[in-house]
Amino acid sequence: MNWKEIYKSKLVSAEEAVSKIKSNDRVVLSHAVGEPSVLIDAMVKNKDNYENVEIVHMVAMGKGEYTNEGMEKHFIHNSLFVGASTRKAVNSARADYTPCFFYEVPRLFKEGYMPVDVALVQLSRPDAHGFCSFGVSNDYSKPAADCAKLIIAEVNENMPRTMGDSFIHVSDIDYIVETSHPIIELKPPKIGDVEKSIGRYCASLIEDGSTLQLGIGAIPDAVLLFLKDKKDLGIHSEMISDGVVDLVDAGVITNKKKTLHPGKIVVTFLMGTKKLYDFVNDNPMVEAYPVSYVNDPTVIMKNYKMVSINSCVQVDLMGQICSESIGLKQISGVGGQIDFIRGASMAKDGKSIIAIPSTAAKGKVSRIVPLLDEGAAVTTSRNDVDYVITEYGIARLKGKTLKQRACELINIAHPDFREELIKEYEIRFNCKFL
Repeated sequence: MNWKEIYKSKLVSAEEAVSKIKSNDRVVLSHAVGEPSVLIDAMVKNKDNYENVEIVHMVAMGKGEYTNEGMEKHFIHNSLFVGASTRKAVNSARADYTPCFFYEVPRLFKEGYMPVDVALVQLSRPDAHGFCSFGVSNDYSKPAADCAKLIIAEVNENMPRTMGDSFIHVSDIDYIVETSHPIIELKPPKIGDVEKSIGRYCASLIEDGSTLQLGIGAIPDAVLLFLKDKKDLGIHSEMISDGVVDLVDAGVITNKKKTLHPGKIVVTFLMGTKKLYDFVNDNPMVEAYPVSYVNDPTVIMKNYKMVSINSCVQVDLMGQICSESIGLKQISGVGGQIDFIRGASMAKDGKSIIAIPSTAAKGKVSRIVPLLDEGAAVTTSRNDVDYVITEYGIARLKGKTLKQRACELINIAHPDFREELIKEYEIRFNCKFL
């Protein structure tokens, strides 16, 4: 049989495909905007035929109905990164959270910590040789499929075809459901004066020829606004969004100076609008690899002048970073923050940046605090942190004493909160604030 005959032999309806899931199976869903929404809807509809099916994924961008009240008998959600649609369930004990570094997620599947019974993935149409691409979600999705007992694929004609180590042959898929719906889009965030100020400070640390890791949101997008006068920037990032496309078109991002994968934008997943998805489709400049490669600190460090930019919820006066919880309430996850902070720190002339607005809750709460909230997780240790940036300036903590780093942080805190931070400083260190 040629691959086209194999493909046709595996075509089924979504309802038939999810009927192959059994009670007590562990089911891993593709990540973020790559989640297979038609298969998920069919699985939820088929709930009465399941008991204790464990659903595993990182950020969910869909409805997350398997976490609704009343679903507990049928589905157990195990989150590796808590998203908006699953947050309530995790913090109501209807679901649970497993802490882990992003680059180690495939290891959980491959080394028996979390064996995969079923992988539900969304793929591109097959190419002329019968290979489908994981498109916008390579990350842990491809590794999960690589070691799953059963692979059920939603083949979407709108899924972009990304290059790199991003393919699976139709002969390796057990069941195929053809779909045609738009890939989930993430609208660009609003960028205000605070974000622009932070972006300008971040850009001041980025030299020509640097390789960047950028997260998602208003601050990373604001950074991109201030890079238009830079030359030969490169990208090695767990993900990119629309702003990168503009800098490629402007000739700012060329990847020519990269010491690892020169000429290539390297990512593990994508989130943006159709503009981004069209840009990456069949684009040899963009290569997607599993997160076990892209986010491995020992891989990241091979990029000369590697700069990582991430954010957080709180930073205390010692430089401890909480990026995933508000007290005991889990609101997100570790993600790739530490992967890239450590990789950038180990790179030649590398820099790692934590960039945050100085306040939260419409100015009522300082993000720079004497102590992290009770129960808050320390996502990034004080030993790992290098630069912290707010709209009030740049604090460099690496190599600084506890007194020095507290001073640096107080100086970039919002003025409304500096007095109380200074009081804490003087009590803690038994000396006057300088």
